[in-house]
Amino acid sequence: MIIKEIKQLKYGIRDRTLFEIPLVQVQAKQRIGLVGKNGTGKTSLLEIIAGKKRIEQGMVNGEATTTLLPQLKQTNTVQSGGEITQGYIDTAIAEKADLLLADEPTTNLDTEKIEKLEKTLQRFQGAIIAVSHDRAFLDAICETIWEIDDGKLHVYKRNYSEYVDQKELKIRQQEAAYETYMQKKHQLEQALMQKEKKANRAAKKPKNISRSEAKITGAKPYFAKKQKKLQQVAKSIETRLDKLEKVEKVREQPKITMDLPSSEDHHGRFIIRGEHVGGKVGNRTLWNPTDFYIKGGDKVALIGNNGTGKTTLIKQIVNNEPSITVAPSVKLAYFSQNLDVLVKQDSILDNVMSTSIQGETTVRTVLARLHFFRDDVYKPVHVLSGGERVKVAFAKIFVSDSNMLILDEPTNFLDIEAVEALEALLIDYEGTLLFVSHDREFINNIANRIFSIEDKEMKILDGTYELYKSYSLKPEANTDKQELLVIENKITEVLGKLSLEPTEELDQEFQELLRLKNKLLSN
Repeated sequence: MIIKEIKQLKYGIRDRTLFEIPLVQVQAKQRIGLVGKNGTGKTSLLEIIAGKKRIEQGMVNGEATTTLLPQLKQTNTVQSGGEITQGYIDTAIAEKADLLLADEPTTNLDTEKIEKLEKTLQRFQGAIIAVSHDRAFLDAICETIWEIDDGKLHVYKRNYSEYVDQKELKIRQQEAAYETYMQKKHQLEQALMQKEKKANRAAKKPKNISRSEAKITGAKPYFAKKQKKLQQVAKSIETRLDKLEKVEKVREQPKITMDLPSSEDHHGRFIIRGEHVGGKVGNRTLWNPTDFYIKGGDKVALIGNNGTGKTTLIKQIVNNEPSITVAPSVKLAYFSQNLDVLVKQDSILDNVMSTSIQGETTVRTVLARLHFFRDDVYKPVHVLSGGERVKVAFAKIFVSDSNMLILDEPTNFLDIEAVEALEALLIDYEGTLLFVSHDREFINNIANRIFSIEDKEMKILDGTYELYKSYSLKPEANTDKQELLVIENKITEVLGKLSLEPTEELDQEFQELLRLKNKLLSN
């Protein structure tokens, strides 16, 4: 049953059209993910459907009741960001509308609360249109994707991952079509060139015929006719060339080659070691003392619910607390959420170049990977959106004099395309990485080690986020899981001691721990 119908809708700001929608319908209980770059009009479309924004052209039909969960929420309160978001969600769900319009509903929520929200929305009896940059969230609740791209709304009858696969297929098809187009174009150009050469030669008198002989035999008219015929063929080829449907080349990701200080020397070696590191705020214990290490080239995700102490641990490392040893050759670059590294009146390029050890070509390549193309780099920072400023701040530390990045919630304020661009850069990054994020897809695609703070304990797992979750999702394996995590932490402790004072006893203990770990993993 159709509960909302959008017809002949055209919406823009001043002289710029954001999107045009000839016809799109919402079915009862349908689950729709609305995606698109920042600034394409996703929030505006939700507000139009909710009847909170006037339109000059088009209509929204349907008697279904709607509830809008807004992106910008009131913050003049003593509550945390997560508590504010949760309050809005509870109020919106309680209204039991036929259509829930949710604009970035996971903002400020930790992973546990996001997963709880997913279950709540899966039980929700009405239809849902959700805007989110969290790809795992969209996969969990949506079976249809609406994409606003280049002013048009495209509908994909798939979840987010399948939508991405469809987009990837389109790119591959476009690459094949471009290759075919270029081959045809080259063939026609070559044929045209040959016919034009033959036509030019046909106008000349053959060398073995005298002028009088040519006049008697009628050679001149013959060659004139031949020339005319060749010119007609050439014109026909030229017409075919003009009518050849042009196919644009797929934009390729520019390659990045960076010189990172000491990165090769660090690879696989212990560069950060924590011994009996605990976390406290006043009298409140965040996590009990533990040992850990980070090796050169590691990509470590630091996860846990809000308030468990993730930022506290990051600051302990950045401030080189006494219980934490950082190798002298390690050069840290810290990305914080307050974007205080930017000079607002300076351009994007000037901001990034001011602390860069890379050349301008590399800097421009990094900025292009983050979708700042050509003259975009000359825009002053103060005219940029929040998401664009995040990308500039990241670019600035990415090309700075560092070989280890520490990133605290780097995906905040970014749309999905920007998150994926950032992700691609970090996957290719050859230095060491420690980052905090609640974006499960982002974590799973990048991290090869997980530091999890839960129940006032820091648990360490060598492996992906997917592997970490597989332990959490098996109730029958809880005992094995706890034992494995204890062994992982013990291995970390023994490795730290071995790197300082190698002994035969420690080596035997290490080998025994590895045997126990492998036995548990094989069960």
